[in-house]
Amino acid sequence: MLVHSPLTGCGVWGPVAAELGRTGYETDVLDLTGVVEAVPFCGDGLIRAIAQSVSGRSTILIGHSRAGPLLPAAGVMAGDGVRGCVFVDARLPAPGHAWMETVPSGFATRLRQMADREGWLPPWSQWWGEDELIGLIPDPAVRESFVASCPGVPLAMLEQVYPPAARWRAGPAAYLQLSEAYQHEAATARVLGWPVATVMSHHLALLTDPDRIAKALHDLIGQLPGWQPRDT
Repeated sequence: MLVHSPLTGCGVWGPVAAELGRTGYETDVLDLTGVVEAVPFCGDGLIRAIAQSVSGRSTILIGHSRAGPLLPAAGVMAGDGVRGCVFVDARLPAPGHAWMETVPSGFATRLRQMADREGWLPPWSQWWGEDELIGLIPDPAVRESFVASCPGVPLAMLEQVYPPAARWRAGPAAYLQLSEAYQHEAATARVLGWPVATVMSHHLALLTDPDRIAKALHDLIGQLPGWQPRDT
């Protein structure tokens, strides 16, 4: 189950899902945008949506970016169906803390200043300069599709405190690093004894290097206890 960051659309996983499908994986892409855009924002809605997507099936949850902190709690809620989690250039769980507490204070202040009177931020794709986004996604059609898929962001989601995630450090879990910004998370995963791989590219490489990422995911899945990967 491929889980996108609540700050982006689910289409960010499309190319990787296609690559995994070609190698025989049964792959689903979860769409969380309806939960993100719900008024009022439901505090446990994201975790509940991820847990419900498992539906009793034997599943590995694979989360990108800000989906990472949601995976272990969703796995606990889903029960025995979740066989492991893979974090892809993702934040690690921070139970008892809000996302705003895990970013530099100056950035958190800037985001709060960007919110309108109803407490909504513009889509994540508008938080950065256009030149930076072009540098990450050079293809105009792919970039346009990505920008169109990014939802407006409720400030309440960023200030929500993450719930407990029992024994998340024990896994089974793996980590895939895509950018320098997630060096600390990858290092933490190594200390925890998780399988770790690096495809050094950029944070949105799911859209530009899907074949390399699918291959790295296949290798990491094969290292999770008790999981037999598909033959490539």
